[in-house]
Amino acid sequence: MTLPRPHPHDLLLAVAGFAIGLLLWSFGLYTTGDRVFDQRWAALVPLAVMAAVEAVRRTMPRTALAVGTLAIVADQFTNGNLVTVLMFTDVVYAAVVYGPPASARRVPYSTGLVTVAVTVGFLVWWQNAIALLVGVITGMVSFLPALTGAVVRNHREAADAARLRAGQTALLAEMDRAQAVVAERARMARELHDMVANHLSAIAIHSTAALSLDEPATTRQALTVIRENSVAGLTEMRRLIGLLRDSGGDAEPGAVPSLDALDGLIARARANGAPGGLDFVLEDTRPADAEALPAPVELAAYRIVQESLTNAVKHASPGTVTVRVGCGDGVLTVAVDSPCGKRPGPSAPGSGAGLVGMRERAELLGGEFRAAAEAAVWQVRAVLPADEKAGNDA
Repeated sequence: MTLPRPHPHDLLLAVAGFAIGLLLWSFGLYTTGDRVFDQRWAALVPLAVMAAVEAVRRTMPRTALAVGTLAIVADQFTNGNLVTVLMFTDVVYAAVVYGPPASARRVPYSTGLVTVAVTVGFLVWWQNAIALLVGVITGMVSFLPALTGAVVRNHREAADAARLRAGQTALLAEMDRAQAVVAERARMARELHDMVANHLSAIAIHSTAALSLDEPATTRQALTVIRENSVAGLTEMRRLIGLLRDSGGDAEPGAVPSLDALDGLIARARANGAPGGLDFVLEDTRPADAEALPAPVELAAYRIVQESLTNAVKHASPGTVTVRVGCGDGVLTVAVDSPCGKRPGPSAPGSGAGLVGMRERAELLGGEFRAAAEAAVWQVRAVLPADEKAGNDA
């Protein structure tokens, strides 16, 4: 079994204590006289033992206390050495500060009981005031160091607990910051995709048509649509840049799209989808006197319709795309039906990010989203809460 190495500070205390005790012994300075072992050398034995346990006060606190107790008792049968007593007080203190929690709790109680027992015992034996003085000295040598060690240990544990809580708080704050960054990136990705994807899709489709058809009129029409979508895309990009640079609050910029702008959205989709044989119809059944919806709900509904129309322009087969918007019973419903099947002419590739973005927008508001093909019709359904709480949650 390998014994733990003494702490350098403890080793220094042990060497210094033994040297000072040896110096006092050489000058004949004792704490008592006329003891059982009144030979001068006898006082050096407890001193050497106490110096040895002082060296392991931190690494072996319980062993040091046990051996040190035997040494201090043995010192009472010699002429005694003041340094032996002082080192014993330090051993008691270290046993409480560095010992296991159970023994650290027991040592103050044990030393207190020993102090009371010594005081009562000497009172019964001597029956004079000197017994009280012996009790006070016993308390100063044993109970007071143990009590001091308990106070120091409690303060250290409280400081450790405070540091642990501070570390946990910092970790939670970092996790919250990371989650906020991820959420903000996801929001920026949805905005970027929904604002620009439809314009780029229209540009891709019409540029393909212009390259594949050698007709001046068709090419001119395609180039006109390409220019319109390029300008609109740049405008949307400028709005997004303004949103990112706005640090005055968490609200959306003033020019937030709303459901009142669906007519213009349908008109642009109709122009973009005309080469593919698509027509677009809006059925808005919201009451004219309905209360205004929270801005996040209107934005989410607008983006869902916008992305659905973009997908229709890219993938739908010739036919009519129907957009239905209704409000009632505290919810806003959005439905987009587009024909699906074999598509003639040019098309634009899809990444699937649009469906993910629409689902995220609905779920962030506590709503529901579904997109699936049924009977040759691609159906998009979104149900969003229309109360003020939805705006606050977003």
